[in-house]
This record gives sequence, structure tokens and C-alpha cells, in this order.
Amino acid sequence: MNIPFILTLILLIPLLGSVLILFIPGSNEKGIKNLAVIASLFPLLFSILVWIGYDRATGGYQFVENYSWIPSLNIQYHLGIDGLSIPMVFLSALLSTLGLWYSAKVIKHRVKEFFVLFLLLEASLTGVFVALDMVLFYFFWEIELVPMFLMIGIWGQKKDRPQYSAIKFFLYTLVGSVAMLLAFIAVYLNTGSWDITQIPGLLSFSPSLAALTFWAIFIGFAIKVPLFPFHTWLPDAHTAAPTAGSVMLAGVLLKLGGYGMIRILIPYFPDVFRASAIFIAALGVISMIYGALVSMAQWDLKRLIAYSSVSHMGYFMLGVAAAVYYGDLTSRTIALNGAVLQMFNHGIITGGLFFLVGVIYERTHTRDLTAFGGLSKHTPKYYAIMMVTAFASLGLPGLAGFISELLIFRGAFATMPVMAIIGVIAIVLTAAYILWKIVQYVFLGDFSQEKWDKIFDVRHWSWGEDIAPFEVITMVPLLIGMVWIGVYPLAILTTINQASYAILSSAF
Repeated sequence: MNIPFILTLILLIPLLGSVLILFIPGSNEKGIKNLAVIASLFPLLFSILVWIGYDRATGGYQFVENYSWIPSLNIQYHLGIDGLSIPMVFLSALLSTLGLWYSAKVIKHRVKEFFVLFLLLEASLTGVFVALDMVLFYFFWEIELVPMFLMIGIWGQKKDRPQYSAIKFFLYTLVGSVAMLLAFIAVYLNTGSWDITQIPGLLSFSPSLAALTFWAIFIGFAIKVPLFPFHTWLPDAHTAAPTAGSVMLAGVLLKLGGYGMIRILIPYFPDVFRASAIFIAALGVISMIYGALVSMAQWDLKRLIAYSSVSHMGYFMLGVAAAVYYGDLTSRTIALNGAVLQMFNHGIITGGLFFLVGVIYERTHTRDLTAFGGLSKHTPKYYAIMMVTAFASLGLPGLAGFISELLIFRGAFATMPVMAIIGVIAIVLTAAYILWKIVQYVFLGDFSQEKWDKIFDVRHWSWGEDIAPFEVITMVPLLIGMVWIGVYPLAILTTINQASYAILSSAF
């Protein structure tokens, strides 16, 4: 399947949508919202066509577009997609469409600005996954800071200090980005190229300079993941962000750092990465356990899910570290497959959890777990959807979370068994905070009418009983993904495996 400039269209249509919204009067909120949702549907459709049309037998980069951008600096407008980036592009398009659809119902304040920024955010996030020039990669990497910063600061809840959280998010990621930019310039000066696909065969750093450059880039990516101890911006940003902002933050933005580690650090600096693998795996395991423990200590439902992201992305880091360490190529490829799948699974699962927090917060205006209890009887549809999503996050067999964790631990046990054994603790802790804090405190126990009367009448939800149709529509694609991948993981692993094997076999 050959659609000319399809990757450019995936980037351009949201940008065009955001520009067109600028010309719509602010009073026409319905027109603004409809145009934003429609503009997001085209990238979603094109991402599906790219996935279907990708030739797995050939592999490598396909749908490539390469044009001169700034000739004097040898900078190219170079786009391409492979088995690593295809799931990420689809994930970005899917969550953007669902986020805009959901926001069209709940955003009432400064509507025009919100949807302009959201479409800009979609284009910039997707751009990172398709850019094959380091300057273009960095361009999209930086652009996404602006819409996310403004979405947190303007549409965040006042009680959650949105301005403070937005500035903290911006400064943290900016510091990492500056270090990464300096390292990119060093790579260019050494190779004379910005081409991500060509640089691995051109780099000739001394061991000390290679290590310095590696760590400068690594920190920039680790902040985005976020890896312990660079994670402290995340809970504040998540808690303050509007629902759709939290979905994009957890579902897509965190994946930029993980994607960069696989796309850039493994091919560019395989020896440095391998030498540092035990240390990086240790940070990953700390993130897994620490994130789970802190989640268990939270009484704010949204903050609990935010810290769970620290834990779940720690699994990703363990998988990547296991993939670059010493061991047979098959086990290492399995570990990397699990890491990439973990990114995708975390996007659909945690994105779903944030949507579900938004559902109940829009009605109760509280996220305090002690305020809930006994909702399973009064909100059965919401309860059922939350249970599937929560158990997917827990890693229940038959759902998506289990498959990626299984692959990560299968690969890690073969290459770094001690780290894998310690990491198993996080699985138990995850089950504890999911079952105790989410299931027990929200849905089980006794229902207190007196307590609920202080917040709202659970028998009369403001958008219909239990859960509104538009909220069900938001969750259905994510639920399908959780079950489909859990039952038939080859649907996505076939695409990922080809890229994982190619990256590791060429690097080592």
C-alpha cells in the first residue's frame, strides 16, 4: 500500500486543524470541537493504513520521505517508520482522538485555545516517532513542551497548583533537553551527519567521550520516561492536568524517552549501554518497587495512578537493560519485545485509568479514596469497565499487561536473573495497591448515603445513570486493545519483533 506523503499527512492534518480552528469564532464551541475531532480521525485512519501496509517480510524503514531542509547544515526533512515506531504512531493517534472526543463533552473553559493546543500536541508527539533526522527529532521533542505546559497551567484544577506543576514539568524536561541537544551536536561534529539511520556506522568517539555523550542523552530520555530519581515532576503534572492531558501525558509523552533510548542510544552507543546495563536495570527495579510502594501510600486516586506509571515504566527499563546485556540474542530480543509492548500497553491501560478517574471526578469533584465505597452496586457499568482496566494494569493473565511483563521477565531472567528476582517484588506490590486502594476503597465495602449526600446523589449521575454513552465510547477501543493483546499478542508482536531483532543484531 503506497499512499504518497502519508507520514507528512499524519503530521500536517492536526496542524491544519489547529490553524483552521483559529478562524472559527470562539462562540462557536460546537464547530470548534467537531473540527478538532474530525482532524484527529484522519491521522488515526492513516496510522492504521500504515500498519496494514507495512511489509514485515522486508522490514526496515518504510514510507520514507527525505528532502533537503537546511542544506547549509546538512539538515533533512527525513521521515520513516518501522516496527518500533508503528505501534507508537498508532497509540498517539488513538489516544489523541479519544482525548479530543472526551474533551468535547467536558471542556467548557477557553475552548478554542484548548483544542488548538491539543492538535498541536498530537502533531508534535507523533513527529518524534517518525523523525529520522536528529534536528527534526529534537524539533518535535521540544515543541510538545509548549502545549502540554499550557494545558496543565490553564486547565488544571486550582487546588492542585497547576501553575507550579506546569513550570516544574517544563523546567525538568527542558534541562534534560539541553543536555541532549549538546550531545546531538557532539555527534554531528564527529560524524558530519544528522541522519539517525546513518550515524551508527559513522561514530568514532573515544571511550570517554562516548560515555559522556551517552549519559547526556540518557538523562534527557530518563527524565521523560520518567526513571527514578528523575520522576518527581510526574505526579504533580498528572494531578494538575485536565483528564485528556493526563491521558496524553501518561499514554504518549512518557513513551518519547523510552522510544529514544531504543532508537538512538542502543544503535549509537551499544558498548556504553551494555557496560552500564546493570546500573540502569537497578534504577529500573527501584522505579518498579518505589513507584508501587508510593502508589500504595496515596489517597488521591489520580496521584495513585500517576505513581503507578513510575512503577510500570520501570518494567520497561528492566526490559531494555536486559536486552543490551550479555546473553543470547533470542532472550535479549524477547526482553526488548516486552519493553516495547510495555510502552504500548501502558499507554492504553493507564490512559484508560485516567479517563475513568475523569468520569467520577466530573460528578463528585473529589478524588479522595476515603470518600468512596460501595459503588459496585450503584454503578455496575462503571465498576465493570474499571475492573477490566485495573486488572490489566495489575497484569492479570488474559489481559494486555500480563504479556509484556511476561516477556520482560523471561528475557531478564536469562540475562540478569538477580535483577529479575528483585523486580518480582513489584508484581506483588502492584496487586496490593490495585486491589486495596482502587477495588476495595472505591467499589467494595458499605455504601454510606449520608456520606454521598454531601457530594452528590449516586442514583442521579449528571450525564445519565452509571456511565454516559460518550464515556463508554471513549473506553471501548482501549478495552478491546487490552483484551485483544492479552489473548492474541502476535497481532502486535509480529511487527515489534522484526524491529527489535534488527536493532539488537546490528548493534551487537
